[in-house]
Amino acid sequence: MTSTTPDKYAAFECLREQAVALRREGLSRRQIRDRLFVDNNDLLNRLLNGEPAPEWTKRPNAKDDLRARARELRTQGMTYDQIQAELGCSKSSISLWVRDLPKPAPRTREEASAIARRGWEATLARREEERRRTKQDAESDIGKLSDRELFLAGVVLYWAEGAKDKPWARRESLKFINSDPNVIKVYLRWLELQGVAPERLRLCVNIHESADVEEATRFWAELTGIGPAGFNKPVLKLHNPKTLRRNTGDTYRGCLAIYVRDSVDLYRRMEGAWYGIVGAALATDESKRT
Repeated sequence: MTSTTPDKYAAFECLREQAVALRREGLSRRQIRDRLFVDNNDLLNRLLNGEPAPEWTKRPNAKDDLRARARELRTQGMTYDQIQAELGCSKSSISLWVRDLPKPAPRTREEASAIARRGWEATLARREEERRRTKQDAESDIGKLSDRELFLAGVVLYWAEGAKDKPWARRESLKFINSDPNVIKVYLRWLELQGVAPERLRLCVNIHESADVEEATRFWAELTGIGPAGFNKPVLKLHNPKTLRRNTGDTYRGCLAIYVRDSVDLYRRMEGAWYGIVGAALATDESKRT
């Protein structure tokens, strides 16, 4: 026993010298293992103990910037909760990154509230940027619409927002109402695609009586390109002071109703196309099941 132990120690030290030398030459763990025929990972760990990995073997860490920022915030006296609010990462990650740093000194309630508020504002700003970027990417993905795509989009839009025919109340004519200027513009573009001339349109502003009716009428006239002669008398909704309304202010312009004269045939084609869309969508779903 006594004679073999020094031999084993000497052999280990010799092997360690070789491993360290190879590591300092820039070899990876795999390369050192294959060069020295070391198949035991525990032994390899002992041989390379204390030797840093070469730079080329280090993988970039996507969280390096977050880690550095977390440590900076911790040195400024922020708690885990405050750092999480600022950076949006988990507390477990923050704990691993900053646990060697001293704990922040207790703060006054006002200081803590100010830090929390700044963190929340940063979180809101980050969320708003993510929201904007997602919408922008989705908008870019649409590209140019074909006439068929615009036709289908207009059918779906009308069926969601337009007046529908009922067996007990025949209304086979197009009547569309909405408050969103972009929705109105898309619908008008759809009517144009169907060959509907502006002379066949009658417009009507539906709005609360407490709003600026004249300004709203001017807004819709400019947006549609149809003059005052194409507008019916506005429909006014009586003001109820007990109702808490949020659609107020300079941007409130009520809803615009668009009637199309002699539109029985167009309505029927629109409704038929809608049920064609429904049938095609359900048939696609059924084909996936089978």
